[in-house]
Amino acid sequence: MSESSIITGQFVHINQTTASIGDRLVARLIDLIIIIFYVVAVTYAIFKLELSWTRTQVFFTIVAYLPVMLYSLLFEVLNNGQSIGKRLMRIRVVNKDGTTPTLGSFIMRWMIWPVDMTGIGLLVALLSKDSQRIGDLAAGTIVIKLNNYRNIHISLDEFSHLSSDYQPVFSQAEELSLKQVELIQKALALPYGEERDRRIQILNEKVRKTLNITSTKMPAERFLSIIIRDYQHFAFSIY
Repeated sequence: MSESSIITGQFVHINQTTASIGDRLVARLIDLIIIIFYVVAVTYAIFKLELSWTRTQVFFTIVAYLPVMLYSLLFEVLNNGQSIGKRLMRIRVVNKDGTTPTLGSFIMRWMIWPVDMTGIGLLVALLSKDSQRIGDLAAGTIVIKLNNYRNIHISLDEFSHLSSDYQPVFSQAEELSLKQVELIQKALALPYGEERDRRIQILNEKVRKTLNITSTKMPAERFLSIIIRDYQHFAFSIY
């Protein structure tokens, strides 16, 4: 497993550990077992119905087997970058900068999967620095271990708000109270997972509404990080 270090656009330093090839293979095996059980169950149901092969029956059969083709794509899009196997193995698909991939990135990974299945993907993953298969390289994604996805921690660059030439992004940040800022900081410091994502989304909406900020569509975590930095600039500038 390799560890990548990221400095985001907001000078936030993130360390994340890529999932091992073994973890990914076990996760894929779990997913394969689930798919096999589904195929067996659907096939049994189709033969049990004993319907004639009319257009309706053909259409029903295609629809019934469609989830097999879309399994990885659907789960990763709807379940925060995790199929059932990935969830059990505590691994997740993210962008290289630690953010959640876009729908286009997930589709790109899914479309290239047949090529990766030929064995080329495994070879590329073994040779690449961050264990990226071809689909990952094309989509700009990596697979990380959640229990090693360390919390955002302070770097010296985060104190850029103390410099005299710092320009706040959101002047409304000055209106926040200390308790509100502490609440945001606690949410950003939570372990990565669904609960953290949920709280950040809620705070993102509340802060935007409270400060009447509608001029930006930047991601929730990025927005809150900048709000904190801008608040600190105003707080320290009074001394």
